[in-house]
Amino acid sequence: MITAILIDDDKHLRKGLKALLERYTDDIAIIGEAESVKTGIVTIEKLKPQVIFLDIHLSDGTGFDILERIALNNNKANAHIVFITAHEQYAVKAFKFSALDFILKPVDPEELQHTINKIKQVASKSNSFEHIDLLLENIRKKVDNFKRIALSTSDGIHLFEVSDIIRCEAKVNYTEFFIKNHKPVLISRTLKEYEELLTEHGFERVHQSHLINLSYLKSYIKSDGGYVIMADNTNIPIAQSKKEKLQELIKAL
Repeated sequence: MITAILIDDDKHLRKGLKALLERYTDDIAIIGEAESVKTGIVTIEKLKPQVIFLDIHLSDGTGFDILERIALNNNKANAHIVFITAHEQYAVKAFKFSALDFILKPVDPEELQHTINKIKQVASKSNSFEHIDLLLENIRKKVDNFKRIALSTSDGIHLFEVSDIIRCEAKVNYTEFFIKNHKPVLISRTLKEYEELLTEHGFERVHQSHLINLSYLKSYIKSDGGYVIMADNTNIPIAQSKKEKLQELIKAL
């Protein structure tokens, strides 16, 4: 049985989320609730849950205040954190760059079911505090310009500079990252998800299976159907529909 607590200043949301969890899983037991930063810290330190469902906006501060206080107290318990948030595009993007789970308000049962399945897979071995620091770094920024990204693999969390990513390649429902001075990293998320995150950082989807960092583009070859040569000396095919835009982007470099 996976132990969990709910931290949200809306008692109706806590009641509703608890009811949904009871409906969709027998594997997660809610062992405590809290409604503020103060009571949340006390509850975490007392019960040491495996999972924390944590609201961002609380009556006396934010969920991030709780995480910072726990980190300050060196209480890095093995807790899987699932944030609860309204649909705030900036915050959601920060979560994705930090490889952390979140649930949007109002809670969608299908989305919750997906989160529950993920919790069952990783709660016993994942330590979300490994990449909480990156989330705090991202969420506190005044501009939407994230420098680092967390990639969650089967063996742990890896932090990389976005500028060191040369290219990404789709592997069915997985994405393989090719990173400067590092071995390839395989992530169980689709290329489309990373395209949405990285396009504003100089990346371009040039093919159904390829997302490239334009900073590492060495050559554009028009023959043989069209392809680019990257800094790691790989040849990446260019989809017919992408050729015109890519040529415009290259001229602007």
